[in-house]
Amino acid sequence: MHVQKVVVLHGLYMSGLVMRPLCRRLHKQGYQTLNLTYNTLSPDLDTICTRIDQFIDNEPTAFVCHSMGGLIARRYLERNSKQSHWVDSVITLGTPHKGSHLAREIHDSRFKGMLKNSIEYLLADNHHWPFKARLYSIAGDLPVGLMPLLSRDSISDGTVLIDETRVTGMTEHKVFPLTHTSLIYSRRVLNYIVETLQRPTSTVADD
Repeated sequence: MHVQKVVVLHGLYMSGLVMRPLCRRLHKQGYQTLNLTYNTLSPDLDTICTRIDQFIDNEPTAFVCHSMGGLIARRYLERNSKQSHWVDSVITLGTPHKGSHLAREIHDSRFKGMLKNSIEYLLADNHHWPFKARLYSIAGDLPVGLMPLLSRDSISDGTVLIDETRVTGMTEHKVFPLTHTSLIYSRRVLNYIVETLQRPTSTVADD
């Protein structure tokens, strides 16, 4: 059995609009998607989780998430709803699973108001992936952005450090020569996502 449903979650300051090209590719491959737009500065987690539960509806489902979207997916799995047991895999693009160094710098500066409630997610300190769903973490190493200015010797996609995308318990970690935003639009990344989704499911919901 293969996954046929995919929950798509965008990153900070974005909306579902930026994920549409990715969704179009998934539709062409026969996947049904929920391209969920949410307020990244003040996420309504109850509403987000309810919509995801309704979409899953007792069918094997995967997540494809950019940046902060991967942290939202983690919160959804932590709630451990009956429907969450149908999540087979989570594919993250530039998600700072260990917390964002850049967000911490902004939070400690006079610009902290820019992040509002997103800080609750972006400053998470998660070093392990404890869920039954498989985690495929994708990172970029083309440092175009603020991160090289903050840490000259760092390896990043310009926004997120590669080390922040690695956690124990993940199934696979892939690095592409891309910036943080271009991870969403890269054909190579899309090919990898489709190939990953086509792997047989490993998660069966508990009775």
